[in-house]
Amino acid sequence: MIETNFIAPVIRRAAEKPDHPTLTFIAEDGAETVVTAAQFHRRATGTAAALRAVGIAPDDLVILVLKHSQQLLSAFWGALYLGAIPSIFPFLTEKLDPALYMERVKTLVTHSGARAVVTYAEFRDTLADLLKDADCRVLTTEEMPEAADANFAAPEVTAEKIAFLQHSSGTTGLQKGVALSHRAVLNQISAYGNAIELNQHDVVASWLPLYHDMGLIAGFVMPIVAGTPLVLMSPFHWVRDPKILLWAIHRHKATLAWLPNFAYNHIARTARPAGLEGLDLSSWRMVINCSEPAYHASHSAFLEKLTPYGLRPEALAVSYAMAENTFAVTQTVPGAPPRLDWVNIAVLQSERKAVAAEAGSAGTTVMVSCGAPIEGTEVRVLDATGAPLGERQVGELAVRSNCMLSGYYKRPDLDAETLVEGWYRTGDMGYLADGEVFITGRMKDLIIVGGKNVYPQDLEAIANHTPGIVPGRAAAFGLMDERIGSEVVVMVAERMNGAEARDPAEIERDLRQRIVQETEVTLADMRLVDERWLIKTSSGKVARGDNRAKYLREFRGQ
Repeated sequence: MIETNFIAPVIRRAAEKPDHPTLTFIAEDGAETVVTAAQFHRRATGTAAALRAVGIAPDDLVILVLKHSQQLLSAFWGALYLGAIPSIFPFLTEKLDPALYMERVKTLVTHSGARAVVTYAEFRDTLADLLKDADCRVLTTEEMPEAADANFAAPEVTAEKIAFLQHSSGTTGLQKGVALSHRAVLNQISAYGNAIELNQHDVVASWLPLYHDMGLIAGFVMPIVAGTPLVLMSPFHWVRDPKILLWAIHRHKATLAWLPNFAYNHIARTARPAGLEGLDLSSWRMVINCSEPAYHASHSAFLEKLTPYGLRPEALAVSYAMAENTFAVTQTVPGAPPRLDWVNIAVLQSERKAVAAEAGSAGTTVMVSCGAPIEGTEVRVLDATGAPLGERQVGELAVRSNCMLSGYYKRPDLDAETLVEGWYRTGDMGYLADGEVFITGRMKDLIIVGGKNVYPQDLEAIANHTPGIVPGRAAAFGLMDERIGSEVVVMVAERMNGAEARDPAEIERDLRQRIVQETEVTLADMRLVDERWLIKTSSGKVARGDNRAKYLREFRGQ
């Protein structure tokens, strides 16, 4: 059957296989709740009816400010049933300043023209006051009934209609809303399902947050639409106790899970034999590294820790993905570990060429393949002028596909910057070798910490408003930390002299606290330097690359 939207198979399954185990939700106390296809449908229908009752209509944008919970799942799918456009906003944590967080919700709502925000009762009054001048309803979960409205009927939804928004994972400011159509999502599920050989025996286990594309698509939408049993747990719970994922795989014989690279190191470093006794991971056929660059050392540490419990080397896999392509761009072949490509470092950096070298030889580094593009997706490598480059030449990756975004929601300025003749310019650097994609870095100064995008200019803006620091004289950049398998953030800032001088320890404490409160980013290192230490470009901008190199020379001896 050819579907025109991805709601139809979910509704049909609820009618034809009401007892199908759609998902198992693991609460933070360890309690497990199984939700059948009929129950999932009933809860989503209840939410849809509640939204309709307060005047929410098809095509209205609905922002979900909810923690990882069954209420979030029902609210997201209920908005889809109604034909509204749901978008999940990252939930408030204890690290963030509540007032600043609410201001960001207000910025998003007012710019995007959202008609409703669904949140918890304790946030209602604050948000209602913030949004009093906006044409936006603030609804609480108490107003989202569990029982379905027997008279509710889902509207007709066409393939080209925007289904939902995925927001960029930046730290501050107005986030980009990636608008995805039903057709794009269906094409992605079909092509990616084929790439990973999704089948009726599969079970997906996921702790990933649903406001990122990996968690939303691979760890939620795809299994719900495909009818693949899903086991969900909280990302906050997983960070505190990463072995909960392993035991969920053991109990439910899960076969598929996606992890950002830092998670491999986190599990390898924290899992203790005493907590793994009796663990059986032999059902795990694919553990897919995604959302940040994949590192061979992280895979090796992960395998070393979990091979005794049944994890096989051929279960390792990698995908290159982005919200703008719904999710996956590439995927390595199931049942075989990802290809390793040893290349000469000097030539890679100076000539932007990936020259193959003998494995482990001096002056080389190992690159991990992200696999070939999935069906319906093309990848090109471009030079600075936008002209295509050849095999093993490093340049900017560009993607064209049948699961590409419809555009950035109400941001035509961004569409013009990134979409050229149907090609999306990613800002990522890499090369093609034998049809497979290898990532070498990023054109932009974006820092990826544990799968989260950190924009250095956001951190620098905080520094520039911190007493004791010279405004405009701060540089933030990322450094790879092999121990944790992810980038860490470094800040270098010039301190004021004379009457405006402050105690350096006070400045550092103040800035570190502000950055954590406003962005949830923790600085791995911070250096207060004398005025005129930082290097700027001829146009007066902070030269992050040059300052990173200077930092490494002067503070790391590299």
